[in-house]
Amino acid sequence: MSDTQSPPGGAKKARDRLFANTESEITDFTFDDKTAGVFDDMVDRSVPFYAEIQRMISEIANDFAEPGTHLYDLGCSTATTMLALDPVIDPTVHFVGVDNSREMLDKARAKMEACNVVRPYDLVEEDLHDFANLEDASVVTLVLTLMFIRPLQRQKFVERIYKGLRPGGCLLIVEKLTVADSTLNRLFINHYYEFKRRNDYSEIEIARKRESLENVLIPYRFEENVELLKSSGFKAVEEFFRWYNFGGIIAVK
Repeated sequence: MSDTQSPPGGAKKARDRLFANTESEITDFTFDDKTAGVFDDMVDRSVPFYAEIQRMISEIANDFAEPGTHLYDLGCSTATTMLALDPVIDPTVHFVGVDNSREMLDKARAKMEACNVVRPYDLVEEDLHDFANLEDASVVTLVLTLMFIRPLQRQKFVERIYKGLRPGGCLLIVEKLTVADSTLNRLFINHYYEFKRRNDYSEIEIARKRESLENVLIPYRFEENVELLKSSGFKAVEEFFRWYNFGGIIAVK
């Protein structure tokens, strides 16, 4: 496997080796400059079927996006999802990418400019725990984002999204999941780590990243996410993707 690949825009994608240094102290995972620099490679090698998930999001979002409305990508990171959406969504739909990491948004802006995105779009730096300014949204995406929202604030967060969606609008969520049965949960996690090994992550990298994420990424069970969405008002909630401990959910207002 080569050290770099070419994402949209033609820029080289730096290889993720953030957790290869055994001499560095393990701290809580942050989306800082070092993470932003390798993030595209990180998700490609850490999220099963990531490219297919992006394609599925684009297909479904196109079913719901209404001309002249807003599409919000909350936790937009380096704009991979918005760049996947751009060719298929009506050009009058205004994209809004929100992230609390300036470094991620800098990468997002560079990628959007490199791809010559001409539709109206904004990149907003704000903590999603505080973000409430959703207006006239026909589609909202949360790609590997909800699991980073503090559990005590997830209900209010999802309720704000519901309020900002137009009737008939949709919320698309991709999440890391846990399962109730401890045996199955352990097996699914083991298969996930084997996936990472196949993508050239070492045992040390896997272990160090797991420790770094322990207090930052809090996954829910699929059933808990469904209950969260339905109690927030969504009338239809369905799973559109599942691979062991990763899932995709669509919720319609």
